[in-house]
Amino acid sequence: MEIFEELQRRGLIAQMTHPEKIEELLNKGGATFYMGTDATADSLHVGHYLMLSVIKRMQLAGHRPILLLGTGTTMVGDPSGRTDMRPMLTVEEINRNADSFVEQMGRIVSLDDAIIERNGDWLMNLNYIQLLREVGVHFSVNEMLAADCFKIRMEKGLSFLEFNYMIMQSYDFLHLFRKHNCVLQFGGNDQWSNIIHGVDLIRRVEGKEAYGMTFTLLATKSGAKMGKTQGGAVWLDPNRTSPYDFYQYWRNVGDDEVINRLKMLTFVPIEEIEEMEHWEGSQLNKAKEILAYELTKDIHGKEEADKAMAAAKAIFVAGGQDENMPTTTLGGGDFAGGAITVTDLLVRTGLAPSKSEARRLIQGGGIAVDDEKVSDVGLQLEQSAFQKPVILKKGKKVFHKVTLSL
Repeated sequence: MEIFEELQRRGLIAQMTHPEKIEELLNKGGATFYMGTDATADSLHVGHYLMLSVIKRMQLAGHRPILLLGTGTTMVGDPSGRTDMRPMLTVEEINRNADSFVEQMGRIVSLDDAIIERNGDWLMNLNYIQLLREVGVHFSVNEMLAADCFKIRMEKGLSFLEFNYMIMQSYDFLHLFRKHNCVLQFGGNDQWSNIIHGVDLIRRVEGKEAYGMTFTLLATKSGAKMGKTQGGAVWLDPNRTSPYDFYQYWRNVGDDEVINRLKMLTFVPIEEIEEMEHWEGSQLNKAKEILAYELTKDIHGKEEADKAMAAAKAIFVAGGQDENMPTTTLGGGDFAGGAITVTDLLVRTGLAPSKSEARRLIQGGGIAVDDEKVSDVGLQLEQSAFQKPVILKKGKKVFHKVTLSL
């Protein structure tokens, strides 16, 4: 099967600037394309993984990717899909985040067959007046304000800093076109406005054709972009989302989501997934296990995937006892006055991002300690209670072991 057809059958393609030409380009092989990733956090998340999996498919089809680390554009901040301005990071923080991205990307795509660039290398040294004369003259303010990436911000206010983001990203495409003969830009569908302006800039400045292609965003049931770093993200860094928690997340997706996730995110042959579209009832649980295992394997390796699967099955059978269960070890400093509240324990173990969320979970009846449901947000556990492992349960399927350091 040719790469374009596979991307279509997996439901990945959203929009294209030149559909017929892009189909020809992708199926022919040998094209240089780029995807940019701003260094806004110290870990990639599952939203990034979708794009990285597309890059891996393109590599397997004989194309060469440019992995562009947004060390310059992160200084400005992409307003796309945001209701507020992004936090301002220092140059040191941005470069540190970008370094961690390279390591994580290398677990998914082949870095030997990729070009790695940092747009801070050229954006940070630009002469502003020169940029305005060479690039800014080709941008219509009226068209920019009509772009989807700015519309959501117009009511609350769009800073002039963020207004420059589209110009910066378009300049990236122009720079990579000149340096690497990069003719194709990839991005999530929320990047469509930025991408088409880059395509137009190359046509106006160089008099040549370039192309843009966007991919379906990974979204939650509510329609929100999945993996936003504002909170609740499913991270690729095992120190932020453990392989077990990562496995459990995908094992617990809804029946109506699992086939779509298998198509978009895994490398299970599309023909096999299309057969699964007829599965019902308990068969869908098998599909969820395949989804969870394949994604955990592709991101954390087969050994971690095997451990996570074994732990999940053991917990289901034995009610929460397994050596591979995520574990937090407490020290004496965790106990104020010789005890710790369950609210603080939920935050300490990462089962809740904040005390307010922990209280909400308890009040909603979603927390149990050693199979005893907790209803009191002020409940305290004495240090002596941890002489043997304590099992926290969140909902029906999330287990976490808490031990005491000796």
